Amino acid sequence: MSAYRTTLRRAGTVAALATAGVLAAAGVASAHVTVHPESYAKGATDGVLTFRVPNEEDKASTTKVQVYLPTDHPVLGVLVTPQNGWTAKVTTSKLKTPVKTDDGTITDAVSEITWTGGKIGAGQYEDFNVAFGQLPGDTDQLAFKTLQTYSDGDVVRWIEQTTAGDDEPENPAPVLKLTAKESEDGDETPAASTAVTSTKAGTTASSSSSDSTARGLGVAGLIVGVLGLAAGAFAIVRSRTPRS
Repeated sequence: MSAYRTTLRRAGTVAALATAGVLAAAGVASAHVTVHPESYAKGATDGVLTFRVPNEEDKASTTKVQVYLPTDHPVLGVLVTPQNGWTAKVTTSKLKTPVKTDDGTITDAVSEITWTGGKIGAGQYEDFNVAFGQLPGDTDQLAFKTLQTYSDGDVVRWIEQTTAGDDEPENPAPVLKLTAKESEDGDETPAASTAVTSTKAGTTASSSSSDSTARGLGVAGLIVGVLGLAAGAFAIVRSRTPRS
């Protein structure tokens, strides 16, 4: 029995170590600077992008965050949300290709936002919110290269872009995916509408069938109950009739 218990303890130790290793790897993998939500529709207006910056160091704090916005596919109407303890500096740049909008032609756009003065401690993260007026509609994704500076002087450059089919790079840049536009009247694509209609029809038919079944079962139960009462009454009357 002692050998059996020793084997169990060893197996438990190995399993615990393996689990700890998996969790540690997951923690490292999720410690990148990311942008949320992960996707928006092309040309979306009046939205908010949240840049989540985790602190990866145990003995240093994050003291500076620089987010670079692409100017080849510019984000228009950028506004920075005030952040407690942080001061934001917004830098604009001339666009090589001006963007025509309903309000006129845009020749300048925000190219960099730098937050300083605050601190992100070990095991903590900070969300930096950026509002926008309009996203570009001529690309499938936006990469926001980011620099993260620590109190000990180290700088982590989140600038590498992921290539389809390849493994994720060590320091990937936050990427916002841009999906197909909705129609101007807000309707869904025909396929999606058909799917919704079919689903609704199926739901209605299923509901109707369920109601009919429930009513049928109710009627059957009532009939059985009446027959049971009749049988019981007959039995009582028969038991009270004198035997010849």
